[in-house]
Amino acid sequence: ATLAIAEYEGPVYLRFGRPSWPIFTPADQKFEIGKAWKMIDGKDVTIFATGHMVWEANVAEAMLREEGISAEVINIHTIKPLDEEAILESVKKTGCAVSAEEHQINGGLGDAIAQTLARNNPAPLEYVGVNDSFGESG
Repeated sequence: ATLAIAEYEGPVYLRFGRPSWPIFTPADQKFEIGKAWKMIDGKDVTIFATGHMVWEANVAEAMLREEGISAEVINIHTIKPLDEEAILESVKKTGCAVSAEEHQINGGLGDAIAQTLARNNPAPLEYVGVNDSFGESG
């Protein structure tokens, strides 16, 4: 992300968190601003995740697989610009989605996905995020 930002023309916001997570991104994975990364192919539900929730989405996918549910996991590392093509392509296949973020439900990744789906391909969407409250830190 840092290397992509260095080459990007325009304003940028990069968010870092404190939790420690396993490294799950291959060393040769190219980071492209505005391009989502499909991590796991699935057919029953799409899990769109950002930030720390990407690791949790991978954990959820493994749990769902044990239940016979095939989940597609997509890392939406760039919320603006949003990779609407990746969202629409995946939900067209799975028919429903979950957004997972460590952010307010209102105005975050889930709302951006909801707007994309509402304009192009209405489909059920479940939010996993903070429900209209202040975050605590420090």
